[in-house]
Amino acid sequence: MRTILISGASSGIGLKIAHKQLQEGNRVSVGIRDLESLEGSIINPQNWPNEQLILNEYDALDKNSSKNWISNTINSFGGFDTLINSAGILSKVPFLYEDSDLDEIDKTMKVNFLAVWELTRLCWENLSSSKDGRIISIVSMSGVRAKGDLAAYSCSKFALMSICQTMRNVGWEKGIRVTTICPSWVNT
Repeated sequence: MRTILISGASSGIGLKIAHKQLQEGNRVSVGIRDLESLEGSIINPQNWPNEQLILNEYDALDKNSSKNWISNTINSFGGFDTLINSAGILSKVPFLYEDSDLDEIDKTMKVNFLAVWELTRLCWENLSSSKDGRIISIVSMSGVRAKGDLAAYSCSKFALMSICQTMRNVGWEKGIRVTTICPSWVNT
């Protein structure tokens, strides 16, 4: 049995991963922005025991929410050995952006790249101490090739792919294995 933190589990890929992990008997701690969004979903907390599923408010732009989520998971489950980074946003800002697009570019980089780096850094001690830590990041095909003109999104995903490689390099001797998943377009 693994104990897993999953960001972005209120919809799409993150939701399906969380559901699958719960079905397999793993303990899951989800971090999402809107806890009410799980009402009626396949991981509705009313359908799973408290000792298997805990919900946490997580805002990728708020460092304190990461710390609170990790602390709550440790207090509830005694620790964890897996982190699945699934939270992310799509940006359609093109290469020839307008000055008014700068805030969206900044937000895209923060959510899709810097927040994953920060959350993983904060989880590192627990992942290392497990001697069998796992980090799985949902990157995107846009992290291995830039197609079209989604410049901000592609840049954020290329950066995410790069930091995941660095995580792998740093964590290998500690037993941490890092996997990146690069799906194509997903209709969420």
